Parts: sequence; C-alpha cells; structure tokens
Amino acid sequence: DTPALSRLLPVAPVIRSEGRCYPVETFYLPESIQPLTAQTLVPHTAKLITDLLAKKNESILVFLPGAREIKGVEAALKTSAPRDVHIAPLYGALSKEEQTAAIAPSSTRKVVLATNIAETSLTIEGVTLVIDSGLERRTRFHTGHGMDRLETLFICHDSATQRSGRAGRTAPGECHRLWHAGRILEPHASPEILQSDLTPLLLDLAHWGAASPDELDWVDAPPTEAVRHATELLASLDAIDPAGRITEHGRAMLSLGIHPRLAHMILTAKPLGLAYEACCVAAILEERDLFTQAENADLRERLEALERPGAYATDPHRLRQVKENIRDLAARLEIGQKTLDIHAAGLLLSLAYPDRIAVRRGERDGWLLASGKGAKLRQNDPLERSPYLACADLDGSGKEARIYLAAPVEKAELLRHHAAHIAQTPTLRWNKEAGRVEGGTALKLGAIVLEEKKELPKGEALAAMLLEGIRSTGLSALPWNEKAKSLQMRVNFLRLHQSSPRLQNLELPDLSDETLLSTLEAWLAPHIEGFGSLAQCQGLDLYGIFSVMMPWENLQLIDRFAPEKLTVPSGSAIRIDYADPKTPILAVRLQEMFGQRTTPAVIEGEVPLLIHLLSPAHRPMQVTRDLESFWQNAYVDVKKELRGKYKKHYWPDDPLTAQATSKTKKNM
Repeated sequence: DTPALSRLLPVAPVIRSEGRCYPVETFYLPESIQPLTAQTLVPHTAKLITDLLAKKNESILVFLPGAREIKGVEAALKTSAPRDVHIAPLYGALSKEEQTAAIAPSSTRKVVLATNIAETSLTIEGVTLVIDSGLERRTRFHTGHGMDRLETLFICHDSATQRSGRAGRTAPGECHRLWHAGRILEPHASPEILQSDLTPLLLDLAHWGAASPDELDWVDAPPTEAVRHATELLASLDAIDPAGRITEHGRAMLSLGIHPRLAHMILTAKPLGLAYEACCVAAILEERDLFTQAENADLRERLEALERPGAYATDPHRLRQVKENIRDLAARLEIGQKTLDIHAAGLLLSLAYPDRIAVRRGERDGWLLASGKGAKLRQNDPLERSPYLACADLDGSGKEARIYLAAPVEKAELLRHHAAHIAQTPTLRWNKEAGRVEGGTALKLGAIVLEEKKELPKGEALAAMLLEGIRSTGLSALPWNEKAKSLQMRVNFLRLHQSSPRLQNLELPDLSDETLLSTLEAWLAPHIEGFGSLAQCQGLDLYGIFSVMMPWENLQLIDRFAPEKLTVPSGSAIRIDYADPKTPILAVRLQEMFGQRTTPAVIEGEVPLLIHLLSPAHRPMQVTRDLESFWQNAYVDVKKELRGKYKKHYWPDDPLTAQATSKTKKNM
C-alpha cells in the first residue's frame, strides 16, 4: 500500500518497477453455476483439473485455502487424473523435502495443489495454468478471549493478481478463477498489526521507552482492544509496571527472543529447577505439532517423544528443528541437559498461559478457562479425566474453544505458584427451593473457583443476595399479618385520593407492591442485617417497619381518614377492605346494619364504601353503594328469601327502626 507509506514518509521517493509477465487470459466461474461453498469447492475443482488435463498438455498450479481441501482434491484426482500426471501437495505443514519436491522440475506433467505459500516468489517449471479458489485460511487473534481464530476468507485484489501471475512466469498462460466476474475484491490484504497478538510488540515498545503505542506514528495504528489485552497480559507476567515501563524481568524476557509468555515461563521455571523442561516446552510450542497424527492433546507425550521418538509417530523434520531450538535456548541460559520431568508440563504451561488454566465443569460439560471462555477436548481424549488442565493451543473459532495441546496440573501447584493472582471473593447464590443464601468465600483464579469455604460472609454482600432472593420470590415471602397488610392498603388508598383538600398536606410513602419490591434496599435492608434466609425474616414486624417511615401524627391521620375498622349499628367493629383503593369494601351481615340509613363513608364522608350485605352464613346477598335505596326497594325481596332460610334470625318489616343485632332471636 504505497500511498499509505508515502503519507507516513513524505520525503522518501517512490521507485516503481513494472516487471515482466507474459499475457495471462482470465476465466471466471460461469454465471450458470452458483457460488462455490465448502461442500462444492473440492468436487468442482477436481473436475476442472481433470477437464484441463484432458485438453492441455501442461502443468497446473491450484490455489486452495488449506490442507483439508488439498487432501480432498488429491483424493479425488487419484481416480480421475491420467496416470502420468504427478499430484504434488504444497503447504506449510509439509517437510522441507516435500515442499522442495513439489516445486522441482518434472519430466512429466504435474498438478501442484498449494495454499498461498505459492503466491509469491516461487516459479514452478512448466506451469502455465492456474486455478484460483479465491480463498485463503488466515489466523486472526481474538482479543475477547486471547486466542487465535482460524478463518477462511476471500483473498484481496493484490493476491488475486499475484496468483494469476504464476501462470505467466515462463510463457503465456491461463488463470481460472472460481468466482463470478462481478465479485468486488478488497484492494489490499488487512495488515497483520490489525489482526495479531500484539504482546511481543508492546514489550518491544516498553523496552524502547514508549509506554503507549500512541507515542509513535503508524501506517496502521494498532487496535485499542488488542493493545489493552497485550498490556494486561504483560502486567500479569510482571514484564511491565503499572505505568507501562519495562521491568528487569521484562528485559530478561526480551533477551530470550521468544514470545513473552514462553520467556516468562522459562525464567520463572529456572529457580524451580525446571528450566530445561521449560526450554523443551517452549521449543515444542514454537513449532507445528511434532506428531503427524495427533490422537490426543497431551503435551507430556510430545516431551516423551523427544527422548523416545521411536515410540510415537513424529515428523522427523520438525523433531530436528525442535531439538535445535532446545539446544539454542539452553545454551543462552547456560542450562545443561538432563532427564526430563514430563509431569512438570502442566505447571510450566500454567506459568505461560495463566488465562488458559482450565477446570472440568462435569463429565460431559467440557472445561471452563480462567479467562471465562468454555473449551472442549477431542472426544475420548485421556485428558478428560484430569480435574485441572493448563492449555497451550486452542482454536477459539466456535462457542466453545477446541483444545489441541494441554497438560494436567495439580490444584496445589496452582495455589502455590499463582498465589499473587488468586483473589478471595464471596461466592453467593440464591437457593430458591430452600429459600436461603448459599455459598461462602472462594479462592478464584480468574473465573475458576479453586476452593470454597461454606461460611457465609456478613455485611452488604449477604444482605444484597437475600434482597435479590426476596425480589425474585415476591413480597409474599415476607411475614404479612392483617395489621401490616391493612396499613399498606390504607396508605395506598389515601395516596390515590390525595387530590382531596383534606389530604393535600398529608405526606405518605409509596407502599405499592411494585415500589416496595424495587426499593428493598432502602426500607428492608436495615432490618435484615446478618440474615441469610427467608426463615430468619419471619420474625420481622412489617407494620412497625412501615410505621417508622411516617411521623406519628401521620399515622393518626391515617386512622382518622381511612380507619382500619368501622363500628356498625350492632356494635361490631368490622374491618374495611382497602385492597381496591378505588373502591373500599365493607362486608357485613345485613342484620347488623338495621337502623343505618345512609351509606358509611371514609375520608370524613368523601368516599362511600361499597357495602357487601351478607346472610347469617356470611354469604353475599346484596352489593350496594346506596344503603337507603336498598332499604326502600330491594330489602322486601331479600327479607322473604332470608326469612325462609334463616328462621331463627330476626327479619323485621321496618329495618330502619329495628334493633341491629349479630344474634339469633332467642339470644337477643
């Protein structure tokens, strides 16, 4: 991206060299064919290769996204390609010898199946035909969980031009692009700084004296989230201080020339007598997997393969490279070779990847990483039986990261060697069925609970959890009695009628269920100090709690304007039901209202009560807001019905002059 560089370096001259390339004719996917998918790419590519081999006597270079697709096309060509055509895979995981053989001159035609490793620099003799899938597999660092994510992406315009140019290196050629002509490609590939782990870069900057990337000019500024992740990691590895300055430990890490995680692991392992094992682990992790066929994720087997390579199917080239790296690291640290303690693998990985320490969640529930991310092993991996793992290689592409390389670690080792990063926190939860707060104090390494004491902590945390339990259960969980419920309903009734001139100066709290639930912290918390269950709340005096929310004078006014009970003509004190604040109800036996001409009312006569007139058996006989009208009109019919059913009771012809009573005729 020359213009971007020119903006950063305006004085530097731009030198252009067009180079030479033979003409290349470009063909695209026919419009009659749907865009290729992961399922159709391999069969379509294999058929196109077979058709071109039948028409042309030339070699073909095929660009595919990765080894999986290469192997799929190779398998298909074994049955469809002519016998004299050599099929040559070319990708990074192959040995140097296999890669050299793929690009070497051949006496026969060949089909080179390559990743973008063949995009630049290489000239493969005899190739004048290129097939380009338009895809590449790219590793992107995901700051959200600190892992690499392998993604299959469409190439940019620059890459497409480079790939087609492979067909015109030695003679005119053809490029068959497996996408439609109308597809628009990004002009340039995304710069690596925007999608990589920036931890090594941030350590370099700290060493140079730049506490923040903002102090430098960039062609592409590093992403803020990636900088934050790298800074937090370096701080956790003691490589930088809180001000972002490099520490002595950070300088020692930098001198090893390897990733800061691995450098920290080696330096921390040295006083533990595990420096040589740490060098071995670092060398293994810097290369591709030693095993040609990885059946499990156990790093200990890779360490064992260093001493007994014949016991495992290892890649000879990678094994040699790993051993060379071990010798180089050991020489720089002046460490002598010794018999490996492979059981230290988990501890060493935990030092390098403290955020990837994992605890088993259950028999089939996978693992929880210290970072909070979930992870899973391959099915039937022997490591599934380990309570704790330290993971080195994970793919964070899915909802649950896939663990490719790990080793078991003991809880005691985590407690001893990660003490500085273990937090002591309350772990409380609400047991709805038991109606109580449960939990205790936990020792946590990130998201992992290492130990938990069942003693409930006192103070705000316990109270807050109990209040949440009450909120989720509802106010019915509290010990309501008639007195408390009556006060709540009477206050709510008066608040509804506060426009009355009699009530305008009466200030009352909002005791509605909704408000009480949303303000538990304000009115209930002071009374539940030390409580951890609903059972302990049953001794609360809700009437007393509500009463202290108001001055004593206001309580007197509540009794005056909305009395709890009303004395009826019989002398009985009957409770008024204020459940519906719009319509308070007086449910009373009809006989006890003889002589009452007008409908009783509250708020000093402003709001009439809805009278439920009951039979001697307390069954509703009539509902009225106009008692005088009832006596004059409906009483005659009601009297006839009651006189037939309740012969022992007094049913006078004139209810307004009769004696009100709650008794039978015999007991009057």
